[in-house]
Amino acid sequence: MRTGRIVMFVIGCLLMLIGLGLAVGAAAVGVFNAGQGDDRYLSVPEEVYEVDSYALIVPDLEVNGVRSEDQVATLQVQGEPTQSGQELFIGIGPSDEVDRYLLDVQYSELQEVNFRPFRAEYEEVNGTRAPAPPGEQDFWAEASSGTGEQSLEWSLEEGDWSAVVMNADGSRPVSAELQVGARSELLQPVTWILLISSIVFLVAGIALVVIGSSGLRRHPVGPAAVGEQQGGPGQPVGPGQPVQTSGTPQTYGQMQDRYGQGQQPGSGYRPVRPGGATAAGAAGTASAGAVSAGASGGAGVRVGVRDPGLTGPRYPVRLYGEIDPNLSRWMWLVKWFLAIPHYIVLFFLWIAFFVSTVVAGFAILFTGRYPHGLFDFNVGVVRWSWRVTFYATRVLGTDRYPPFTLDRTDYPADFSVDYPRQLSRWLVLVKWWLLVIPQALVVGAFSEAAIVVNRFYVSGGQETENWTGMVPGGRWTDAWENGWESTPDVVSSQGLSLLALLVLIAAVILLFRGSYPRHLFDLIMGLNRWSYRVLAYAALMRDEYPPFRLDQGPADRRDEAAELGRPDLEPGPTTGAGRR
Repeated sequence: MRTGRIVMFVIGCLLMLIGLGLAVGAAAVGVFNAGQGDDRYLSVPEEVYEVDSYALIVPDLEVNGVRSEDQVATLQVQGEPTQSGQELFIGIGPSDEVDRYLLDVQYSELQEVNFRPFRAEYEEVNGTRAPAPPGEQDFWAEASSGTGEQSLEWSLEEGDWSAVVMNADGSRPVSAELQVGARSELLQPVTWILLISSIVFLVAGIALVVIGSSGLRRHPVGPAAVGEQQGGPGQPVGPGQPVQTSGTPQTYGQMQDRYGQGQQPGSGYRPVRPGGATAAGAAGTASAGAVSAGASGGAGVRVGVRDPGLTGPRYPVRLYGEIDPNLSRWMWLVKWFLAIPHYIVLFFLWIAFFVSTVVAGFAILFTGRYPHGLFDFNVGVVRWSWRVTFYATRVLGTDRYPPFTLDRTDYPADFSVDYPRQLSRWLVLVKWWLLVIPQALVVGAFSEAAIVVNRFYVSGGQETENWTGMVPGGRWTDAWENGWESTPDVVSSQGLSLLALLVLIAAVILLFRGSYPRHLFDLIMGLNRWSYRVLAYAALMRDEYPPFRLDQGPADRRDEAAELGRPDLEPGPTTGAGRR
């Protein structure tokens, strides 16, 4: 039943994604329809086309399944000769007739046009004779000829056509300012079809997501309520788990919430240390918001956010990973290939993750709560992705193949987030794109490759390419002095990121020494931990801003002090978060 609900949820997310795509398509087509307006055309920029031959043609304009009376679309060609007094001819005719007319005539076929900067590429066809004036031919479907500006309008019709621009007297060279446009009466009905289809897909997808998300909720830990499983209310759930102070069963997410509430001054909530002793220990009573670990070696170390040995609060997003002491020297060379089945599944899961995050964003905006089923699903997707990342790419910390599941397991890599009982309604509007920018810049600095800008400019009639990114001065001064027509930028990523470089160094050391450097592993884990905290924040899972802090090691020491850092799952019939 649970598997069926998950499948229903994923299908719903995919339907919603299709609906969103159709909505975007409807908006785009609507913009084009508004742009053409009444009796107007969507046109390319007007430019000067010059050839030394007798004719400029655009060959092989294939039209299939359209009759001219259908008025599917209309093509407009406007032109004006650049030489004063010269008569210009513009015509559209069947390709075979045009080929016979220009047989053994030198002409130029337009192959490609770029407008930023403008550049037209032609293929020259040689010939030995001059053509007869084009206006004397009777095969043209539409034609316009004369001095001054000429305009041709042609309704698309099935066939193979060619557009021809010539001097009216058949002389050469040909030089004219040309502009091509098109309009279609189908854009408006297509807009409505796409819009209605998007609404249908979105409604169906939302319905499936709502129904399916109920099957993604975590089941209570164990076959019965936690209190019954442990012998009644007030008994510890396990090492490091909170005391059940009432008879109400708790899921793992609720236990995490209870822990977070216990960090507030005056809560009276007491975590349990290993062995069942409370953290109040020898001190007897807890101070406001913190308790001493009297049963943990008598050292009096405070837990959670009050640990005096640590700076800053415990962040409610936990990333765990423990290095395998018996890593293979060479297996990291093929892990990326072995993980391909995971990549295929994750491709669809991340699509569902995106859609469910959008749905959750609207839910937070109107209710202030993140739907529990969507939250568990999204955390599960990130958890799955982290296990694959830990295994194959950004850590290489274990040779154990990742499981195909969203749930927590005993795998040596884990990700979890405290479920928020309440979220800010207005913060959801800005945190995922505006507030996250400083964190995204930091994360991008160590997780993304260097950005290089290739700048192209036209100088002296020749196109030149210069690498100007990250080089003071570059060649911009030369371009300015010589004069440029335009400077389009091509941005690309080159080289390795800092994180990828560190993982590569660790892999090479592992290959030759047979061991993974522990300090390097701790640093890599810290960088990944920072990245995943930012991901959780941008995915609307928490309102607390991620700390600008590099918490190295398998787990954050603050989480370890609170017995929340390392999973200690016991075997049992759990389908949700599992037991620590």
